Amino acid sequence: MQDRQFVHLHLHTDYSLLDGAIQIKPLSARVEELGMKACAMTDHGNMFGAISFYNAMKYRGVNPIIGCETYIARGSRKEKAASGPGEKANHHLILLAQNYEGYQNLVRLTSKAYTEGFYYKPRIDRELLAEHSKGLIGLSACLSGVPSALLVQDKCDEAAAAAIEFQEIFGKGNYFLEIQEHGLDAQQRIRKSLVDLSKRTGVPLVATNDAHYLMPEDSRAHDVLLCIGSGKTVNETNRLRYASPNFYVRSPEEMWRIFGDELPEVLTRTVEIAERVDLSLPQNVNHLPNYPIPESDQGLSPDEYFEKVVRDGFERRRQTVWDSQAARGELKYPIGDYQTRLANEVEMIKQMGFPGYFLIVWDFVRYAKENSIPVGPGRGSAAGSLVAYCLEITDVDPIQYNLLFERFLNPGRVSLPDIDIDFCVRGRADVINHVADLYGRDSVCQIITFGTLASKAAIKDVGRALEVPYAEVERIAKMIPPPVRGRNVSITQALEQVPELKREVETNPQVGEIIEIARRLEGCARHSSVHAAGVVISPLPLQELIPIAVSGKEELTTQYVMSDLEKTGMLKMDFLALTALTVINDCLITIKQMLGLEINWPETALNDAKTMQVFGEGRTEAVFQFESSGMQEICRKLKPKGVEDLAALNALYRPGPLDGGMVDEFILRHHGKKSVRYLVPEMKDILSNTYGIIVYQEQIMQLAQKLAGYTLSEADLMRRAMGKKKREEMDVHQEKFVSGAIERGIKQEKAEKIFSLMAQFSDYGFNRSHSVAYAYLAFQTAYLKAHYPEHFYAAVLRRLICCLRT
Repeated sequence: MQDRQFVHLHLHTDYSLLDGAIQIKPLSARVEELGMKACAMTDHGNMFGAISFYNAMKYRGVNPIIGCETYIARGSRKEKAASGPGEKANHHLILLAQNYEGYQNLVRLTSKAYTEGFYYKPRIDRELLAEHSKGLIGLSACLSGVPSALLVQDKCDEAAAAAIEFQEIFGKGNYFLEIQEHGLDAQQRIRKSLVDLSKRTGVPLVATNDAHYLMPEDSRAHDVLLCIGSGKTVNETNRLRYASPNFYVRSPEEMWRIFGDELPEVLTRTVEIAERVDLSLPQNVNHLPNYPIPESDQGLSPDEYFEKVVRDGFERRRQTVWDSQAARGELKYPIGDYQTRLANEVEMIKQMGFPGYFLIVWDFVRYAKENSIPVGPGRGSAAGSLVAYCLEITDVDPIQYNLLFERFLNPGRVSLPDIDIDFCVRGRADVINHVADLYGRDSVCQIITFGTLASKAAIKDVGRALEVPYAEVERIAKMIPPPVRGRNVSITQALEQVPELKREVETNPQVGEIIEIARRLEGCARHSSVHAAGVVISPLPLQELIPIAVSGKEELTTQYVMSDLEKTGMLKMDFLALTALTVINDCLITIKQMLGLEINWPETALNDAKTMQVFGEGRTEAVFQFESSGMQEICRKLKPKGVEDLAALNALYRPGPLDGGMVDEFILRHHGKKSVRYLVPEMKDILSNTYGIIVYQEQIMQLAQKLAGYTLSEADLMRRAMGKKKREEMDVHQEKFVSGAIERGIKQEKAEKIFSLMAQFSDYGFNRSHSVAYAYLAFQTAYLKAHYPEHFYAAVLRRLICCLRT
């Protein structure tokens, strides 16, 4: 039996939404446990999970076979007409990517199935298949496949004609007839006919198991999942159900017991097909669109044009900001420091091949500003870039606030930069339309996302399917604790944390069944939707690089989620709609119209007393990021004096620092009620503005640089290792940090203590660039509230009414 191998070539993950119940990580572990050398994923009509599947299998040393169970139209994919009596609207066909060309064709087919053939299901047709069949292996699918469906109707000649037709499309040796055995009457009835059909046509047979759930004991949970998907209950007779409990990931031994004596070749053929699959997806590639350089600058290369617009932007900032700050004595650093920093950033960006990326972002931000669409001052680590500031992508001076470029971009980063932009709620769609017009409608789309059966949702859905009274289901669901730091508490964790829930499971059979089934379905994808902000921009029509889909609202989306898109090297941007920008803009317009005043933010004192009074008194209702009662309370305790204090509060008001007592400690030190001590004097320059407390991730990087001789790029790698708790990497960094600190005159005991402190605070440390940028936005909101309350509240009310109407 040890030599009797088998490979699953027909398998549905949970991305066969509410039909498949196999989650990818447990699948990869199970396949490795069974000793299988390869495994296919063939979800219904889509490639949603292809990248996650590919990487999970590669991690386990299993050859991933990316496929799809496509819906093939009876006639043309473009015909949208109901089928006749007794006719199937669509048939099924398994496609497996044999190589990268096959993967590309699978991408094209599954994309066109949505954009050209969607009618209840994403459909292809024989014409499309013939155009994109190279590199693909076809399997005839289940009882819904063309040959099997015809054999069930005793139409043997038509089945033979269909099998020969598909063989001609794929090429001899690339199309196979599937034979399955789940104990279904129809399968038994056509088993001999399939063997005869294979002999008659020369199309080889191959065994599959059409797996929809992982283990035999998942059968009941899968049946409940079907009820959830169809809106039925388990006791209804007229519903979709699988008439056998054998649609699981069977072991090779089980498959050989079924087919081994009579048809051993259908099992060995699965291995032969798997061995033909040699698919390597490109790694570390970036698919950046080419920014169209204006005709007036056609003689310049992208790098040269990038440098030109950056230098022009530098001059504008110098004339409009830095010169006046210098005249008022507010410019902290000489202009020479700015020039040196800019030269270093430009060189780094060119070295890493990202000038085009910055030009793309610069263009759509410029479009927004030229069309009076408010843009946020910055978001995330991008606010640490002087280049971004000169291009007016951000509006926070990184040198004035000691923000680090290396936190945003450094040679240790292999992926594209990540600049997320906030836009006014009303103008976001206009900016996206501009991008689509510039790069092509078929090269720009939004990003898909998936809702999952999280713990509470799973309990509620399962309870409904089992016909448990609503009140009882709600009572059980409420026993699941609320999310911790944004993460749902799993059912397993809840059973450990909530004795009452555990007792119910042990003493109440009905509750026990709900929880057991919900645990098996927990985490499964439930539905697809469109990401609130994500947009992909491609250098080619999207379906030449990634599979695309069409949402229920006719929006073009990717089939891959954001995290998987990053692995493919696609350029993804977050175009976020921020209500605060809309409120600020409406307020400024009203002030100008009614009072004839224009507020010049660069000239506004960031420690304005009246504004700081709003924060100090906790009157921060409708003030961006400071609205909550908890934030109001710590504002009253701290009594902020400027944007620097607001940035610190923005960073500290999170579960980790709140639970760890950091906020109270910060407030005591701020008011001088507790002394500030430093383990070594060199720490003071870096931590003095936060009273000796590590509040920001950038402070960890600066400590590593100053105390142990790290470059900022190396320090960012250390910060990441600490944040992800990568023990092996942290051990390497600890040794390097301690030895570097000793070389600079710091005692070993203190060096080890400082490293431990940094590792501890890496859990809590927040991005300073983001904190400062959003503190600036909060300041603007509060300034308007403090100085122009009637106009401010009118703007808030208008936005609220608009939201209510929506």
